[in-house]
Amino acid sequence: MAPGTVLAEGAEADDSEFIPATFDYSLPLTLDRHEQYFLAQNFDAATHGLGHADATTADTNPQEPKRLGTKAAGTSELIPAVEIVGFNLLLNRFNYYFIDKAVYGSTLQSVRDNLSGRWVVDTDPFAVNQFMHPYQGSVYFGLARSTGHDYWESLGYTFGGSLLWEIAGETGAPSINDLVTTGFGGTFLGEPLFRMASLLLEGGGGGGGNAPGVMRELGAAIISPSLGFTRLAFGNRFRSVFDSRHPATYSYMRLGWDKVDNVFDEAMSQKVKRHAVSADFHMSYGLPGKPGYRYTRPFDYFDFEFTANTATTFENIMSRGLLVGKEYAVGDDYRGIWGLYGTYDYISPQIFRVSSTALSLGTTAQWWLSPSVALQGTALAGLGYGAAGTIHGLGERDYHYGATPQALLAFRLMFGKRAVLDMTARSYYVSDVASTEDRGSERIFRGDAALTVRVRGPHAVTLRYNESRRNARYPDIADTQQTVKTLSLLYTYYFGGDKSGAVEWREAASLRPLKDSTP
Repeated sequence: MAPGTVLAEGAEADDSEFIPATFDYSLPLTLDRHEQYFLAQNFDAATHGLGHADATTADTNPQEPKRLGTKAAGTSELIPAVEIVGFNLLLNRFNYYFIDKAVYGSTLQSVRDNLSGRWVVDTDPFAVNQFMHPYQGSVYFGLARSTGHDYWESLGYTFGGSLLWEIAGETGAPSINDLVTTGFGGTFLGEPLFRMASLLLEGGGGGGGNAPGVMRELGAAIISPSLGFTRLAFGNRFRSVFDSRHPATYSYMRLGWDKVDNVFDEAMSQKVKRHAVSADFHMSYGLPGKPGYRYTRPFDYFDFEFTANTATTFENIMSRGLLVGKEYAVGDDYRGIWGLYGTYDYISPQIFRVSSTALSLGTTAQWWLSPSVALQGTALAGLGYGAAGTIHGLGERDYHYGATPQALLAFRLMFGKRAVLDMTARSYYVSDVASTEDRGSERIFRGDAALTVRVRGPHAVTLRYNESRRNARYPDIADTQQTVKTLSLLYTYYFGGDKSGAVEWREAASLRPLKDSTP
């Protein structure tokens, strides 16, 4: 859409074609009264001198590459279904030969039994149920997403793949908890992986008609193997790169040393590794406030965090994204989004674990406190289906399932490009509702604080402290309290170069179209 036009009333912001409507420059123009006009403009292009003719050419150029998310991109209903069936078959055969022949020796009789039998909450190990199943779901999801389907269609394929696995992939009774973590958790994990892989390809020329380089293709395949497989197997048919619409992002990688400063483990005795090497990656995608960016698709905003260390391998994997919502503004210095979020969390601080797949209501926003200091934050509250342990009680499982009310409060205070202070608090209550063990509950708290000081360019140093607490109450065992406190010294590399994480809209808001004086 060319500068000097606005969206006509009733036009969809995410359509590939816009309906131009003439703007009356004689009106007194303020951001409060005509904010939709400013949001409709491509200020990135405007501030780089893109003229009216250039924008018109870009909008009407018939050679512009097609984008995923439209039927014209070659969407296939059959291909992802066949891929999911094939993936389940290969996974079943691998597990049969290398893990457990009794569990994965599926037969026609076991399939009939599962079709007619009762669904259960299974007793598989915590990591299998709470991490491997969501990741398996992300593979189903990615196979559908990479063949042109949108989020909601891919969600259907994910549930279909999970249902097929529960009925025919294992000999045991189909599991309700697996369907939840694979179906919903798989999409809440899979969409960020798909988007990050696509962003890597888009940055390498894939979004402008040129083929991404080999290293970017390899990197995208590591992030989202489903996407990599589809691009390799089907050649040019699915070579179009997902259109990110250029979100505001903030991402970094950290590498360093963790020291467990304090452990309190009442009534239990578990070994703890006091020192560990850790690495983590974090990306915030679609941060609010960027002029022209709209939240019309699930996960147009998301926050993804992953930490691995030598003590627990995967310490945490956390993902949250806006499923349905909209933008809002308060004055000139505050921009935000609010709506329904999908979240997937997996946290394992050595002596206990907690995981949850949830839906939450909340908001994410940024507030300019001064010309150079900005505060970003997210507040969420919702309900999920979660698990936590360890419990030394009756039964085959060392963790407890249940409906899980939960909350999150996160702040990021940015002092220009020099320093960033991050603070996050998470709380989970794994109840005895919707649980096979309706005899107790778990309260989990996780708090993090990190101060990052930039040294030069993208290089920075981070001092981080986190505390994890578990309080468990069961009628047949003593109340349990566990606490782990960890101090970390980390090298941080910012992928945005010397950019801060703050989104700048004030320059765009100050732009005013000049009144046309041509007679």
